[in-house]
Amino acid sequence: MKRLWLAAAVAAALASAGLHAEERTQLAPDAPPGLALATFAGGCFWCMEPPFDKLAGVVSTTSGYTGGHVPGATYKDVSRGGTGHTEAVRVVFDPVQVSYEQLVDTFWKNVDPLDPEGQFCDQGDMYRPAIFTHD
Repeated sequence: MKRLWLAAAVAAALASAGLHAEERTQLAPDAPPGLALATFAGGCFWCMEPPFDKLAGVVSTTSGYTGGHVPGATYKDVSRGGTGHTEAVRVVFDPVQVSYEQLVDTFWKNVDPLDPEGQFCDQGDMYRPAIFTHD
């Protein structure tokens, strides 16, 4: 299943440089042949990347937004709230080297599943924990 995705790193870099972040949500690309995708929302996406990056077999992690109901939402839209998007990490991995179960285990070790309003000091709808499926 394709998910809407906002490349938050690009939008945040533009915003911090004082430029308007016009990056809009778009369909995320499929994984390259032989690789697989996993998407996890666990509060601040910047904090969720390192635990996955440390796993052998993880090819890349990309911070972004997904799960929203507003097509074409911008970084500013999501930051204001009300779009339904949540901060997430898209993980491209080699299933021969690391299993999806290992990724899920890493996710559970880095979130508080009992806090539906966010994670740790990051509170608000965009920080809610979630696991998004691809197939």
